[in-house]
Amino acid sequence: MSQPASAPPLYESAVRVGDLLFISGQLPIGDDGVQHPGFVGRDVTVEQARQAAALATRRCLDIARAELGSLDAIKGIARLGGYVAVGEGFTDAPAVVDAASQVARDELGDRGRHARLALGVASLPLGSCVEIETAVQCWR
Repeated sequence: MSQPASAPPLYESAVRVGDLLFISGQLPIGDDGVQHPGFVGRDVTVEQARQAAALATRRCLDIARAELGSLDAIKGIARLGGYVAVGEGFTDAPAVVDAASQVARDELGDRGRHARLALGVASLPLGSCVEIETAVQCWR
């Protein structure tokens, strides 16, 4: 038996639990598809990966805005997780995820301060070089 061509995903883009909104991992997808696919340190430069991390973080904030009605409903970002597809020997995932942290601070000021994970991984969906997830605390 085959699956329908447009089967719904098995997860939600965001789930609210109490005053926390958990936003599923976002890839740096733009109008032309995944931005800077490949492995950082092999196919993708740190600067390209930083651009991708910034785009993925903006996608997280767009989901938060859609779910909450406004970024003003965010009390703070509790946690930001950044996953970086790395080539052999690349050990500076935090430098890539710094761009995600900067977007959070630029968009939300002190409310954008957060705990963080920056992890190098063997691969990511669609060949993406980075994936960003967040948990935000809401006012209401």
